[in-house]
Amino acid sequence: MTTDSSLLNSELQLQQQEELYQQLLLQTMGNMQTENPDSKVIRPQPGICVKTLSEPDKQKVFVNICQSNSVPPPPELSREELVELLQSEDPSGYRVPMSLGEPHTEIDNSSQGCTAYDVVINQEFFQRCQKDPLFQQFVILVSLEGLENKYSLELSRDWKVLKNRKFLGSVNEQNIRTKSRPVIQELQPQESSTATVKRPEFTLLVEPPAGDHEYLIAEIKLPGVPSSRSLVLDVGEDRLVLTARPSLFHLDIFHPFLIDQENSVAQYNKSTEPCQT
Repeated sequence: MTTDSSLLNSELQLQQQEELYQQLLLQTMGNMQTENPDSKVIRPQPGICVKTLSEPDKQKVFVNICQSNSVPPPPELSREELVELLQSEDPSGYRVPMSLGEPHTEIDNSSQGCTAYDVVINQEFFQRCQKDPLFQQFVILVSLEGLENKYSLELSRDWKVLKNRKFLGSVNEQNIRTKSRPVIQELQPQESSTATVKRPEFTLLVEPPAGDHEYLIAEIKLPGVPSSRSLVLDVGEDRLVLTARPSLFHLDIFHPFLIDQENSVAQYNKSTEPCQT
């Protein structure tokens, strides 16, 4: 019985390539897990516990609003500015950095099962909210809206702050961002004597159409735009801003979803000239 040495060499090369691939894969996964200077694991401090109900099934929901100086503070906001903000048609222009934890099952005082969520905000901002009922109501409101957007919930606005309880369950560690995401600023289109700034036609689609949505697709029609080099695109958690230079199109819209900015992608189709993100 003879052995073909060429076959043995070929199998050995394939085995070596597979081992090298596995080493590179493990190294890459290790780098992904450890090299993230913009986030870290923290154990927040208890703050207030808010009791509300889910809609329309009327199930008990508790929101633990916690505090940590590892969460970046929001922009400065006076009480007068807060009043104007709450009275405006679009109060979502002010952002409160927060970390939204995963839901966890707990037992309430009636020995009944319930769902709890942990929200972490900046400690100094939390202390300020404790001193002013208006600020406290505001931070509760934005916490509920954040949970609704992230987990596709509907929570009652008839909430109650528990007096003798700062936290329901146990304080868990959270992996939070240590740096604020870039704040989207409205881009002012450049003046031009030959062109008029227009709002482009656009379409928003979700995939899958029913159930838990995994993707939000924005298709924007940009006739006359020669290449993607003339486009400036900013994607926020719930906002999209697009400007086509010089002074052709400007789009600034909010959407009712929470977007993972770091994993967002954009494509430019030369044949149809849309910008798809």
